[in-house]
Amino acid sequence: MQLAVGTVGRAHGLRGEVAVDVRTDDPADRFAVGSRLDSERGPLVVAGARRQGQRWYLTFEGVGDRTAAEALRGVELLVEAADSDEDDAWYPHELAGLRAELADGTVVGEVVGLEHLPAQDALVVRETDGTRSLVPFVRAIVPTVDVAGGRVVLDPPAGLLAGVGEPDLDLPEE
Repeated sequence: MQLAVGTVGRAHGLRGEVAVDVRTDDPADRFAVGSRLDSERGPLVVAGARRQGQRWYLTFEGVGDRTAAEALRGVELLVEAADSDEDDAWYPHELAGLRAELADGTVVGEVVGLEHLPAQDALVVRETDGTRSLVPFVRAIVPTVDVAGGRVVLDPPAGLLAGVGEPDLDLPEE
């Protein structure tokens, strides 16, 4: 399974360097000189890597000028990845396909992806009626991730999912 570790951003300078939107917790290892990263444009081999503040800049073999670097803008950088061996961390491919259910076992849908949002990650859940919902991937709302059991347990606030926890608007007649 391939895992996205970054996305190529804008060109930086005239010699083929690009800024990278990092999607890995170990960029120094993933972007080490000589590392081979897969992409839709074929393999890219890291020729140079540097960090400036919180930003990473890379150069690739065969990309020697600004024009070639700009042509890579938006390209996802991928690596082969096994399943995560950490207790509280999962790769997107481990989450996709998991059954989404409430604490009482009621199935509300299926996890179809993971979105990386500015505030936190969000599970993309296709509800049983076909609605796609973003569920904040925080312990308060997703208390259980059971990859081996094929499920995630959700504790959504009212209104997050269609028909789950919504207030009863049937008022008694007077």
